[in-house]
Amino acid sequence: MFPVKAKKNLGQHFLKDKDIARRIAATLDEFPTLPVLEVGPGTGMLTDFLLANGRELTVVEIDRESVAYLKENYPTLNGKILEEDFLRMDFSRYFDKPFCLIGNYPYHISSQIFFKVLDNKDSVPCCSGMIQKEVAERMVASPGSKTYGILSVLLQAWYDIEYLFTVDEQAFIPPPKVKSAVVRLTRNKRKQLNCNEKLFKMVVKTGFNQRRKMLRNSVKSLLSEESPLPDDPMLMKRPEQLSIEQFEALANLLEPLVSQAPRTRDRPFLN
Repeated sequence: MFPVKAKKNLGQHFLKDKDIARRIAATLDEFPTLPVLEVGPGTGMLTDFLLANGRELTVVEIDRESVAYLKENYPTLNGKILEEDFLRMDFSRYFDKPFCLIGNYPYHISSQIFFKVLDNKDSVPCCSGMIQKEVAERMVASPGSKTYGILSVLLQAWYDIEYLFTVDEQAFIPPPKVKSAVVRLTRNKRKQLNCNEKLFKMVVKTGFNQRRKMLRNSVKSLLSEESPLPDDPMLMKRPEQLSIEQFEALANLLEPLVSQAPRTRDRPFLN
């Protein structure tokens, strides 16, 4: 019997393979001095290896049963077990310097987890862990691929992403219905985009939300009624055909035409 019951509503599948846990913990070895935040430690399978590596560790867990188990069995984490929703965390309350993120992430919120990382990219230089294999493939996909999409473009704009290894269903209790994968995101050297960042996100999301259409059709909704579409070959492509740099160029092309975009002295921006 496992010490904590997996809750379906929390998407819990507890890792039982110690070798995989050890390998996941080792993904942060390139950042040995940074504190670590573990998401959803559950029964502490990954926690054990992070503590053995001497990491300055904080864990965040929303499951009360898991929290009780962790408090009883991990006294070294006294004061470092946060009982709250990771997606609502204010990182600045707990970290005054950059930190690494790691976890066996709940699959039903994994994309939201990575978008939160993206919103805090200057504080999270490294993020690794286990997710659904299909999501991992989308994250590392290249232009032209069927799996290339919103997650690929927005994350790759700011992080170098590695698909490290695949994990079979039987490594978990209970076994999920899908295969899993371990990924690592390392902050790249990009300091800023060569365009309006809010508009970049809007163009990417608008394009991929209608991925079967040419961009000239999907981006019309972003423009004011009196703004004609520019005559540019990028607009004759579908979103999966554009690189990050081309999306930047497209954002710059559309910026003067975007509906209700007030102009400052420097450049237009989006509310």
